[in-house]
Amino acid sequence: MSSDGKCIIISAPSGAGKTSIVRYLLEQDLGLAFSVSATNRKPRVNEESGTDYHFLSTQEFEERINRDEFVEWEEVYEGQYYGTLRSEVEQIWAEDKHVIFDVDVVGGLNLKRFFKEKALAVFVQAPDLTALEYRLKRRRTETPEQLAVRMSKAGEEMKSAPDFDVILVNEELSEACPKAKQLVSEFLNI
Repeated sequence: MSSDGKCIIISAPSGAGKTSIVRYLLEQDLGLAFSVSATNRKPRVNEESGTDYHFLSTQEFEERINRDEFVEWEEVYEGQYYGTLRSEVEQIWAEDKHVIFDVDVVGGLNLKRFFKEKALAVFVQAPDLTALEYRLKRRRTETPEQLAVRMSKAGEEMKSAPDFDVILVNEELSEACPKAKQLVSEFLNI
């Protein structure tokens, strides 16, 4: 897998604002294209296959793992896989664009190890766990049990922040987005 293309990895615990920052960056004139991750989880309301995720059956996901079709993959929650297909990255680079990833923390670190100096790995961090919990509750996409799992995982994920190239604290989205654009512009030499 060789190309002049670069990768922007945006990772964070659920609710820190990574998806909002990625959407903002995609609207800027940075030559970025979104890498659609694959998962075996069921689509949420308003999610489309091929746009939000490549929704695969568990069997298909496991077959693709065995055929080494993923740059990285992991079992994020028990029985729930997420990963990045090689074909997705190759397609974006073939279009002379840079790849932007919206992935969880483990996936972000795996991508950083895989792409090395071709990648900028950004850890988006909420100001604190209280703010993170508030944001997750406001989304209203999780049951209380799922929220507890996400909050527990978030505490662990925040310990990995120093392993990223840069930590971007998202206290206010209106300030975090321009900071993210500046970081990406500098990395891409735009």
